[in-house]
Amino acid sequence: MEFNQELATEYDRGIRRTFPAYDAMFKMAAAYLHHAVGDDADILLAGAGGGNELKLFGPPHPNWRFTAVDPSKEMLEMAVRKATVLGLVERIRFIEGTVDAIRNKELFDAATCLLVLHFIQENDKKEELLRSIRERLNTGSPFILAAMHRPEDNEEFDRLVGLWKVYWLETTGLSLEEVNEMEKSVRSLSFISEEALKQLLHKTGFGIPTKFLQNGFFGCWICHAV
Repeated sequence: MEFNQELATEYDRGIRRTFPAYDAMFKMAAAYLHHAVGDDADILLAGAGGGNELKLFGPPHPNWRFTAVDPSKEMLEMAVRKATVLGLVERIRFIEGTVDAIRNKELFDAATCLLVLHFIQENDKKEELLRSIRERLNTGSPFILAAMHRPEDNEEFDRLVGLWKVYWLETTGLSLEEVNEMEKSVRSLSFISEEALKQLLHKTGFGIPTKFLQNGFFGCWICHAV
């Protein structure tokens, strides 16, 4: 998906409606990261455009340094604006591109990849991203992943989508026709099953993931580089 300025702004505005537990994800992720790496750490944010990770991770942890990577110029510009307002830019390196743009020998104490994988259509490209992240982590480093995923059973997935539509109808002013259009956009994303995701993590050098949050078809896991 190409995030132009309009789509980047809409994504930032609408993500909490799409993923009601969005803020809970960040609060829990920050707690787990701090427990694992302490007060001083270099953290890789893969798909950091928009800047919400920087906004929520940065101020409480003044000795965390971030490398924020995103292929979208517009999303990254939004992250720069948020970081500037918060006075964080001196401890952030912004990279427009992919994780592969970071030198292979540079290692991080932790990494996140939040709500990125479902925008990558091909499973081999998902694997490439996860492998690139692993190659830039110290052994034992925590990795937090959040992604939209689906059950193996199509009927169960349809029921989840139905509940998601009910939530939108009850909490927004959108009509049924408009929500039906939203459903088309959601179904166009690249969902994989949780089991397939676990296999990808194992294949790319991560340990057994532990799910710490489930909200509809959104899941959040923590695992470690092995």
